[in-house]
Amino acid sequence: MMVLGHSRQKTVVLAAGGTGGHVFPASALAEELGRRGYALACVTDLRGSAAWSRSNISVHTHTVVSNGLAGAPVAFISRSARLTWNLGKAWLLLRNLQPSVVVGFGGSPSVPATAAAIFAGYPTVVHEQNAVLGRANRLLMPWVSRVAVSSLRTVPDSSKNNSLEQIGVPVRREVRSIREVPYVPPNSENVVRVLIIGGSQGARVFGEVIPATMRILPISLRNRLRVSQQVRAEDCASVVATYKSLGIDIEAESFFDDLPIRLAKAHLVIARAGASTVAELTVAGRPAILVPYPHATDDHQTANARVLAERGGAWLIPQAALTPERLATRLQTLFGLPTLLTRTAMCARRMGSPDAAQQLADLIDSLSQCKRHRPSRLWWTSIKRAT
Repeated sequence: MMVLGHSRQKTVVLAAGGTGGHVFPASALAEELGRRGYALACVTDLRGSAAWSRSNISVHTHTVVSNGLAGAPVAFISRSARLTWNLGKAWLLLRNLQPSVVVGFGGSPSVPATAAAIFAGYPTVVHEQNAVLGRANRLLMPWVSRVAVSSLRTVPDSSKNNSLEQIGVPVRREVRSIREVPYVPPNSENVVRVLIIGGSQGARVFGEVIPATMRILPISLRNRLRVSQQVRAEDCASVVATYKSLGIDIEAESFFDDLPIRLAKAHLVIARAGASTVAELTVAGRPAILVPYPHATDDHQTANARVLAERGGAWLIPQAALTPERLATRLQTLFGLPTLLTRTAMCARRMGSPDAAQQLADLIDSLSQCKRHRPSRLWWTSIKRAT
């Protein structure tokens, strides 16, 4: 673990899991904090370190290895030698960095640094992106200085929690810029651009069901389609071959570096319902069919999708119900109703929080003015709050 020397700059430590759902909001915040002159460090896992290395943000990355938080979290912490070791490493790191604030974005790699910050009395924030509290944030929430959420519905009895802040999910600057690009629906003569994305590496079910769906569509519609599909590397060749045999213009990659550009052009998005995906759809204002990953912890993707669908900003199809026949019928209907697509795009846009990164940075600005608590005082305050 690389250690930084002391600096007169205020330092913020970001602690986040390695999936896109944690890294994207953390990097959006890091971008804003860097603009405000903070020095930045991030504690994450190997996957997260690789993601941060691809960004253009100046952040010092420190890697931890975690077993996850399956089962009873408190019992897991008490008996986990690995987590104890990571807590010790995080404690030493924080002692060297002397951060102004530590921000946890969820995922098991966020626990050591956030917990060590709580023990040491540093101001702390956890940010929950999903409509359901994740296990890491659920564990840490009673002890941190502030809890930032995308929706107050995320936390039961939120009116009784004085530390709660409704902020939204920070999204990348490139996505925020799409908000100024108006949605223009397809008409009966122009091309129809469909963007298909499925988590960090693409969804296998999309690689199986959507090409089969295209076979059912009428030739007149297939000839108009321009498809960008995120596909697992091992499935890419077969998916492209299927599209080509149907005469459909296809671009398939395991990862799109220019996703914001493709999102801006899309007439319809088919996607999983991770928190970052939903946040980007709402900030951009693009209509979507959401197919939640059915094995997500606590089924949080279904909860994410339901919030958007209930307000008219998307259509929710459970994976078990995602058949080529059903999807083909839905696509033909939507592409024949441009006013419906436009209305759905507008509903999605109304739910967007384009200034979430700035709001979260403002919260960190205010906490950075706070004095560090002595651990004993912090824990006595936390115990009184919890009881």
